[in-house]
Parts: sequence; C-alpha cells; structure tokens
Amino acid sequence: MKAFRDLLIWQKAMNLVTNTYQITQKFPKEELFGLTSQIRRSAISLPSNIAEGYGRDSNKEYLRFIKIVIGSLFEFQTQIEIAKNINYLNENEFKNLYEETRELEAMIISFSKRLK
Repeated sequence: MKAFRDLLIWQKAMNLVTNTYQITQKFPKEELFGLTSQIRRSAISLPSNIAEGYGRDSNKEYLRFIKIVIGSLFEFQTQIEIAKNINYLNENEFKNLYEETRELEAMIISFSKRLK
C-alpha cells in the first residue's frame, strides 16, 4: 500500500461524504448550522481520520484513529435516522445511505482486526 488513498475504506468514505453533501443540500436552510452541519461533519471525519491514522507511526496509533472512525460512523447513522424521522430524508435516501454505512462499517471492523 503506497498511500491512504489506496485504501478501499478511504475511497468508500470519500464517496459517502460526496453523497452526504448532495443529499443534505435539500435540507431546510434553518438546519445549516444544526443537523446539516452535524451530518456533514461526522461524514467528513470518516476519511479524515482514516488518512490521519495512516500517517501515524504505529498500528496501535492507527487503530486508535480507526476506533474514532467507527464512533463517527455510528454517529452518522444516528443522525441520518433523525433526518428520516423528521422527513428531511425520504425512506429511499435513508436506506441507500444506511446501507452504504453498514458496508463501510463491516470493512472498517475487518480492517481494524488486521491492524491488531
């Protein structure tokens, strides 16, 4: 592996960020500093922490960042469910994002086991 960009988990996390921004553009403007911002920040933290952890000196340090990624992913899953419950996301949008996160979750957990 030459760079963090080669990691499939980073690539999928980047795709999730792009999808998140596209979907949250239609959220009400009064949510820009509320739920919209929260969802976007938790999405952004996924590839950011994967990249930052990659640059650390040891697998132990990298594993700490991967655990942060898992926490942010669960935070994201919760936030999109809130968005669905208040009708900012329709059922299909929620399902697509949630399935994307579940796939990423499984990949990240597998990756973390390899780091141990």
